Amino acid sequence: MQLLRAADRQAAPWKNGGGVTREVVAWPPGAGFDDFDWRVSMAEIRADGPFSVFLGVDRILAVTAGSGLQLSIDGEPPLRLDTSTPPVHFAGDAPCDAALLAGPVRDLNVMIRRGRFDARVRRTDINGFASVIAEVEQTLIVALDPLVLGNGEALGQDDAVFLCRGEALRVQAEAARILVVELERLAGARGA
Repeated sequence: MQLLRAADRQAAPWKNGGGVTREVVAWPPGAGFDDFDWRVSMAEIRADGPFSVFLGVDRILAVTAGSGLQLSIDGEPPLRLDTSTPPVHFAGDAPCDAALLAGPVRDLNVMIRRGRFDARVRRTDINGFASVIAEVEQTLIVALDPLVLGNGEALGQDDAVFLCRGEALRVQAEAARILVVELERLAGARGA
């Protein structure tokens, strides 16, 4: 289990220079934009505009704070996303434009190198005690609200915990939200 504090994240420019992102964790460790197998980051969207293009990458995006946004992806009908909607999956090499609904938005962005890993992201509400067991190769738990781990350590907003297969995490909170990101290497994919 690895604790990943939001306060330790460094702001970095978007690949297209249109904003900033803060990497939560990437695989393999130390990988950059051009050589990650997967990358999880949080970004603030403060203005309408295009997303960066990532060739050979699939993306999953979940709004974590703010009033929401509208995504226009590769000519398809626009999608409205907010803090209650399911995460959206789309090709990172498809043209994508975001329009804010009412002010800035924070999001969680999962990028997976196509053909190497599969990923799933789900929202979970915590009311009381809950356990999360890493049933896949790698699991990331992101706290959207403050909560307490089973060992008594507090997680603040946007803090995260990285687990490997078989590890378990016990959490406690009153009315907290988390995002669970599950990452699994595809059969036959090369190791990094």
